[in-house]
Amino acid sequence: MKPIGPFWRYYGGKWRAAPLYPEPRHKRIVEPFAGAAGYACRYWWLDVVLIDVDPTITGIWQWLIDATAADVLAVPDVPEGGTVDDIDAPQAARDLVGFWCNGGTTRPCKTKSKWTRHGHGRDWSWARCRIAAWVQCLNHWTVIQGSYEHAPNEACTWFVDPPYQSKAGRRYQYSSVDYQHLKRWCDDRQGQVIRCDQAGADWIDNAKQMILKSSKGQSAELVGADQNQLDLFSREAL
Repeated sequence: MKPIGPFWRYYGGKWRAAPLYPEPRHKRIVEPFAGAAGYACRYWWLDVVLIDVDPTITGIWQWLIDATAADVLAVPDVPEGGTVDDIDAPQAARDLVGFWCNGGTTRPCKTKSKWTRHGHGRDWSWARCRIAAWVQCLNHWTVIQGSYEHAPNEACTWFVDPPYQSKAGRRYQYSSVDYQHLKRWCDDRQGQVIRCDQAGADWIDNAKQMILKSSKGQSAELVGADQNQLDLFSREAL
């Protein structure tokens, strides 16, 4: 099946990189730091559980899971000279539009960036029809607002992509993570565990490095999994 998404362009999102990571070995995927769920969107037909401590993020996902194509198409773009607060739509829908005001942010914006206003970036008017075509794929997903620690320990594919351990992770509104606790928590998970962070992170054992490329440059990322999985994936994004 073809992947869907991205539903918005999130700072540190893994939608483009997801094909480079090991494929899920279980019928359930759990992303305990959901963000824009780039990995799950590549395997949307599986049983997906998204967990995030940020209520804005979980609010958007719950709205998308419950929405119809008509609901999405009914959400207007930011009016010229206005803000997302001027949109007649639920708060979660306005937050989603806010993420399309400026790509690669950690929280929704109120107004379009200069780059987007001048037609160089993709905005909600570009994304709306695509997202309307995808929402029907999400109606079996589950979203939970809360900490990764509250996830039940079950045999599934865990895609663990927390805020970066480096100072770059401070851009997130909820960036406080005890990484050594997270390491122990991951070690205790049943099933398949895939861990991600920037190069230099010290909480991922048995890690390989790959270079992710984007229009803004490139970054060195770490991925940790068991050795058989790591031997199968490419080290460099296209």
